[in-house]
Amino acid sequence: MAIDLANKNIQMGGGPFGAVIVRQNEVVGAGSNQVTNHNDPTAHAEILAIREASQNLNDYNLSDCTLYTTCEPCPMCLGAIYWARIPHVFFGNNRQDAAGIGFDDDFIYKEIQLPLQKRSILMEPMLGEEAIATFKQWANLPHKTEY
Repeated sequence: MAIDLANKNIQMGGGPFGAVIVRQNEVVGAGSNQVTNHNDPTAHAEILAIREASQNLNDYNLSDCTLYTTCEPCPMCLGAIYWARIPHVFFGNNRQDAAGIGFDDDFIYKEIQLPLQKRSILMEPMLGEEAIATFKQWANLPHKTEY
């Protein structure tokens, strides 16, 4: 199904990626890459599938789901998969296959490992005291939803 989504998406001007999330043998979320169609750099197939599954299940915790995707997830999607707590991912193509057609995410994997001052995007801490006050406020809430 994920491969079919990717193939149909190519015909509609989108990227060659599709993803499906399944829970108890039922599809609860699906997506295909809409980055260029929606002018949204976060509209990867896995992200859209996670959004749809979370909406359909009314839950951000997808720990009882499985993700099927046409390609090894990029760093952004991998982060979202961890945040959604999806315990199992099946993928078709790997990151080297993606790089071979111009979708090379390897530089992001390398950037993440660098100290802030060595990254290609300037990363500077600021307003630490003001920002930590917001965290303290949230930490002290008696009825917060922890995730």
